[in-house]
Amino acid sequence: MTTVQKRLELGLGLLSIGRSWGVRPTAVPDEEEAHALLRRALDLGVRTLDTAPAYGTSEAVLGRFLAGLSGRQRSALRVMTKAGEHWDADGATTFVDHGRDALRRSIDRSLTRLQGIDVLQIHKATAELVDSPDVVAAIEHARAAGVTRFGASVATVEAGQRAIGTGLYSFLQFPLNSADDRMCPLLPLMAQAGLRAIVNRPFAMGSLVGSPVGSLPGSAAGGDAALAAFAFIGRHLADGIVLTGTGKVAHLEANVASFAAALP
Repeated sequence: MTTVQKRLELGLGLLSIGRSWGVRPTAVPDEEEAHALLRRALDLGVRTLDTAPAYGTSEAVLGRFLAGLSGRQRSALRVMTKAGEHWDADGATTFVDHGRDALRRSIDRSLTRLQGIDVLQIHKATAELVDSPDVVAAIEHARAAGVTRFGASVATVEAGQRAIGTGLYSFLQFPLNSADDRMCPLLPLMAQAGLRAIVNRPFAMGSLVGSPVGSLPGSAAGGDAALAAFAFIGRHLADGIVLTGTGKVAHLEANVASFAAALP
């Protein structure tokens, strides 16, 4: 796993390679297209990959891609997944279960699919859940299996504050963009406690750039909007991971370029 560096970096969220999502869902890429996206991400210097069981086939597709890498290539990556929200393939929908047995089964499946987890996050974590007995037991189960770093994916300041106070987590994932800055009060608390931010929804589900999956390739307006979105995050955060979520190589390339221009 890569060494944590004190800087803002771009990571790739992998919801789009596992299932359709968003207000204007797009088709899920086939496995060859998904692997091409992942190869291009590595070529572009992306080193953090974020998946979850709730992302449909995303974990399995990523796991098969990782199996084809050399040990040196794999060790340069930070592979993050989650536990707590699950995928019902028959109903093509998700459900939440933070029970001890459900979390352990989820962690074991993820470890098998990915052949190792660099950061395990508690998905859909609430203030009541971040240090519940079942979650703590699941973290210890993962730790015994070799996982060393943990995070909580939260949607409220209260949940973030509680997660920070537990001492269990090294990372906190939450949305941050110019249309939704309600999590900003967490930033100084995280810096003081030594937690690293993982920012999701930098484009507010696409509403800031006119697309559900990222900036529009070939569009000056889309590129400018993505640049502005990344610059907004950079004004609030000096260290962390910003996740861009896309299933298309062109979108990824445009977002990498916008990120580099906004945060040189």
